[in-house]
Amino acid sequence: MKPYKVLFLDIDGTILRPDHTLEDSTKRAIHIVQEQGIETVLATGRPIHEITALGDKLNIQSYIGYNGALALYKGEKIIAEPMSVKNVEYILEVAAQNNHDVVLYSNTTNFFTSLEGPRVKKFIETFDLQNNEIFTKESIANILGITIMTNSENDDTIYSLEDGIHFSQVHVNGMRNCFDVIRDKVNKGVSIQFLLNHLNISKESAIAFGDGMNDKEMLSTVGEGFAMGNAHEDLFQYAKHKTTSVTESGVYNGLKSLGLLD
Repeated sequence: MKPYKVLFLDIDGTILRPDHTLEDSTKRAIHIVQEQGIETVLATGRPIHEITALGDKLNIQSYIGYNGALALYKGEKIIAEPMSVKNVEYILEVAAQNNHDVVLYSNTTNFFTSLEGPRVKKFIETFDLQNNEIFTKESIANILGITIMTNSENDDTIYSLEDGIHFSQVHVNGMRNCFDVIRDKVNKGVSIQFLLNHLNISKESAIAFGDGMNDKEMLSTVGEGFAMGNAHEDLFQYAKHKTTSVTESGVYNGLKSLGLLD
């Protein structure tokens, strides 16, 4: 059995089921690998300030949030990469022209361009967001990540993003008209590589599970990358393994296939 040392877990569609609950098998699997001394890290597009309660429930204190823009290892800030003001301004301008809603994440707050309307209210409910305020320009230099809520699944083509930036469709039922803004040099994979270097852990000793296209860099960076059975169809090419879905003990079965569970 290989000496695995760290496990990276996406949240939505990977450890959290569509009803926002955790399978008992997932909780048990995480506990068992922690007992074996394997570090566990939540790696998500979500803001870290919204997921610490989940981390506490799973005895996890290390996070990669905002699709890699902020990384904390046991409370120590390792990476902090706000978006450029120019890019934020461009996205806000095009969104306003096309009646798109935008949520901009700082390290403490989810800033929305509007808190009204069914699209925004559905987004807040779907991701159970708590720290929500209206965006003002005073916060523009502190934005770590952005999600755009468009009118259709193809509206991302309206934006002409500069080189080094792309959209990743949110892989959650009912949210396919939403797109995360991902930077080529700031993503889950880059942050994971930085953390592996920081901890002196080899790629071969790292495991990751994900289901969305914002996980492709993460799954490519570790030695044992698992795409969930419910993953976006384009994600499987970036994963070494395919496991069962989030509602069918996907994390448990994946870790079991590596010999870490009975």
